Amino acid sequence: MVVTLKPGADREKADKLSDFLSSYGVKVNMNHGEDNDVLVLVGDTHKIDIDLIESFDIVASAVRISDPCVLSGRKNHKDDTIIDVGGVKMGGGNFVTIAGPCTVESEEQIIGIAKQVKAAGADILRGGAYKPRTSPYTFCGLRKEGIEMLVCAKRETGMPIISEIMDISHLDVFEDVDIIQVGARNMQNFELLHELGKQKKPVLLKRGLSSTLSELLMSAEHIMAEGNPNVILCERGIRTFENATRNTCDISAIPMLRSLSHLPVIADPSHACGISDLVIPLSLASVAAGAGGIMVEVHSNPECALCDGNQALLPSQFKTLVSKISKIRKAIE
Repeated sequence: MVVTLKPGADREKADKLSDFLSSYGVKVNMNHGEDNDVLVLVGDTHKIDIDLIESFDIVASAVRISDPCVLSGRKNHKDDTIIDVGGVKMGGGNFVTIAGPCTVESEEQIIGIAKQVKAAGADILRGGAYKPRTSPYTFCGLRKEGIEMLVCAKRETGMPIISEIMDISHLDVFEDVDIIQVGARNMQNFELLHELGKQKKPVLLKRGLSSTLSELLMSAEHIMAEGNPNVILCERGIRTFENATRNTCDISAIPMLRSLSHLPVIADPSHACGISDLVIPLSLASVAAGAGGIMVEVHSNPECALCDGNQALLPSQFKTLVSKISKIRKAIE
C-alpha cells in the first residue's frame, strides 16, 4: 500500500500516522519528495481500511498496489535517490569514480595506490579483503587484516572506502567501511541482504552473473524492506554464450535501470570484460548511457597482482580515463 500525503503535511502528524499504520504489523517506509511525502507499507495490508486512512486530514490518497518493487521502483518514488558517502554524493545527477586494486595485498600497496588514484581524480577507494574465487587454490584475500589495511589507506587519504562482504558473521569487521559491497554471487543471498537492510550503511548491490534486471531490483527490495534505503545498483556484466570477454557488458541495463528505479546506478567495466584494454571504452560507453559512476580496478604493477591483474588499469591509464569521462559528460549535458 502507498499512502501519499498532502503537500506540506505536518511532520508530527505524519509520524503519528506512521505509528498508527505500524500497529497493523506492517513496516512503514517514508519517502521524502520535492512536492510531498509518501508512506510505503510493506507487509499484509488487507486489514487496513483505505477509507479510514484517507479520512486523515494530511492524507491525499491511499492505494493498494501489486507492483513488487514498492521501494526500489520509480513508480512510487519519482525523484532520484541521493546517497551521501562521507561527503561524496551518489545519484541525482552526481557522478562518482571508484578505483583501487581488486584485492588488498599489503599496507604499502593499498596506501600507494590510494594516493595515486586520489591524485588522478577518484572519489572512493575500492579494495577486496574477502574474495570469492572460483578456485579454492587461488588467493582469497587477507580477510580481516585486509580490511584493516584498507582503513589505514582511508586515514592516509581521507577517501571513503568500499569492500565486499561475504557473510553475515563479518559485519563487525566492516564497521569502518563506508560502503558494503554485495558481489554478483551473493546477489540473492537473502539472509545477508536482510541483515544489511537492518544497517543504515550504503550497500552497493552487484547484478548476478545470470540475473535479470527485475531480479536485481527485487534483491534491492529485500534490503530496503528491512529499513535501509541506501542501495546502489551496479551493472557488472552478465554471462552469455560469448566467451571473447570474461562477461558481456550489458550497456542497455544502465538506462533501463534508471527508468525502472530511483536508486543510483553505476557500472563496473573491469569485471564486465576482464580485459584491461577494454575497460576505458566500456567505461566511456557506460557514462554516455547515463551511469552515475564507474568502479574500475587499478594496480601499480598488474603483472604481479595476486588477483585479476589482466583487467586492472595502470594509474596513468586511470588518469587518462578520468579526463575522458569529463569530456563525455560535458558532451552529453
